[in-house]
Amino acid sequence: MEGNSIRSTVRITGAAKNTVTKLLVDVGRACAEYQDKTLVNLPCKRLQCDEIWSFCHSKQKNVPEDKRGEFGYGDVWTWTAICADTKLVPSWLVSSRDSTAAAIFMNDLASRLAHQVQLTTDGNTIYLQAVEDAFGGDIDYAMLVKLYGVDPEAEKRYSPPKCLGTERTRINGNPDPAHVSTSYAERQNLTMRMSMRRFTRLTNAFSKKVENLAHAVALHFMYYNFARIHRSLRVTPAMEAGVSDHVWTLEEIAALAEQPPEFTSKFFP
Repeated sequence: MEGNSIRSTVRITGAAKNTVTKLLVDVGRACAEYQDKTLVNLPCKRLQCDEIWSFCHSKQKNVPEDKRGEFGYGDVWTWTAICADTKLVPSWLVSSRDSTAAAIFMNDLASRLAHQVQLTTDGNTIYLQAVEDAFGGDIDYAMLVKLYGVDPEAEKRYSPPKCLGTERTRINGNPDPAHVSTSYAERQNLTMRMSMRRFTRLTNAFSKKVENLAHAVALHFMYYNFARIHRSLRVTPAMEAGVSDHVWTLEEIAALAEQPPEFTSKFFP
């Protein structure tokens, strides 16, 4: 939860690698189960969604011939939603980046909300049908498209293109233009990369099994939502959203693994 790899956790704690991995699986499964049952009827008003890239087993171009097209080998995307007011992450999905995954993600998100919301996504067109199917007309939805150019001063390989401006497009309802933004979702992407070693670029700490990636993501969001005090809120996102009355300890999170498993999958092959 602080960006350490499995091996560095082994060195810090003195526990065996298999022990650390098994704890991740047990607690991650319990965290997904708990949040699936708890994060419902939420008072969110403004939501932002995005997808963040990672990979399992190997980079897409290096996937073995017999594993090509099989989920869990190569590119893996984590879909996330964040409430702009409470900073809560009510829904996420570890999956591929296609219309089926978008539909599952949006339907899950819609099922957790108590009221009509304003939603902003990037310009990924697969959101269009997914949002319409999940919310119908009961949403104020806009897309924010960033316009990029080439910065001749930038280092070619690692520097991102220069953002020249943005384009806001109303898709449905009456979204407030002042709140058409994906800034919180993009900042959450950075939090994920900083807090989960599996998302770090240019290292060998990537996930070797997609199931363990899903467990790590569930654990991350349990800690982020319930145990980590948000600097701008002075409370946890779960407390701000009214789904928790205290700051959770690590012992409380670990104790979730002692409950009978009724795991609901938060990744989709």
